[in-house]
Amino acid sequence: MKLVAVIPVAGAGTRLRPHTHTVPKALLEVAGKPILAHILDQVAEAEPERVVLVIGPGVQGQQIRRWAEQRGGLSFSFAVQEEPLGLGHAVLKARGEVGAAPVLIVLGDTIAVAALQDMVAGGSKVGVREVADPRRFGVANVEGGRITSLVEKPEHPVSNLALVGVYYLEHSPVLFRSLEAIEREGKRTRGEIQLTDGLQRMIEEGEDLRPFPVEAWYDCGKTETLLETNRALLDRGAEPVSRPGVVVLPPVALDPSADVLHSVIGPHTSIGPGARVHRAVVRNSIISQGATVENVLLDLSVVGENAVVRGAYQRLNVGDSSEVEST
Repeated sequence: MKLVAVIPVAGAGTRLRPHTHTVPKALLEVAGKPILAHILDQVAEAEPERVVLVIGPGVQGQQIRRWAEQRGGLSFSFAVQEEPLGLGHAVLKARGEVGAAPVLIVLGDTIAVAALQDMVAGGSKVGVREVADPRRFGVANVEGGRITSLVEKPEHPVSNLALVGVYYLEHSPVLFRSLEAIEREGKRTRGEIQLTDGLQRMIEEGEDLRPFPVEAWYDCGKTETLLETNRALLDRGAEPVSRPGVVVLPPVALDPSADVLHSVIGPHTSIGPGARVHRAVVRNSIISQGATVENVLLDLSVVGENAVVRGAYQRLNVGDSSEVEST
């Protein structure tokens, strides 16, 4: 039976506001394309029969549905998470779409660089990576090559192997039964139905889960980490670009439809489709689709879709021993 991929993308993205007031977190752009597009490029390597996107019930869920249906290349179906009751709850909502097929679960707000075609070859696995402070993550305890326990954000971790949001489970019915039991019993961790708790119950019932080392792992959950991810992904694979009348300091992602003129762009800058950047210096920033940036210097900035940022250059005649400060 061919595997099915599940990607939960129903989160509100409150830490990325104001951008997520109008755009779903999964569709925010980083390194030249939406977060979800980066994730799907990875998932496609595992050759799933279809991808189940777990979306929210409102307008933003419909935005993701329309975007996916227009993307092509993969077969999509959708499940709706009516209430934000946790990652485990979101995965459980996909049960009807997955059936008894093996399932590859990839979180919708992190970009993990991993050989997923190897991960789905024989045996259930959980993506892990060593981190300096495991208290901020779900953590896997490993003995003899097997995961013996999983703990969500432990106060006193005994392992530094963080869960990076990629899971392959050969026996998906066991996972869904575990999550259903947790929901029925009213068990909550930090007020939510956690996927980690469902996986831990599987282990306790004898399921063999193995750690799968992930090459790299990028968080897109906050503005600061979104910009860090933009920088890292551009460093990994940005194509050379050039424009007449523009100084490009690589690495840069510059959409062909963007109108850029008399500007200095980069390093580590992404400019989306239909954006307009004139007489500006933009570095370490993301300029989203349809945005306008003119007559400014931007650094460490995210400009949302169709937003307008305009400044003004100054003409100065400054005498000796003077000091000028602009704020």
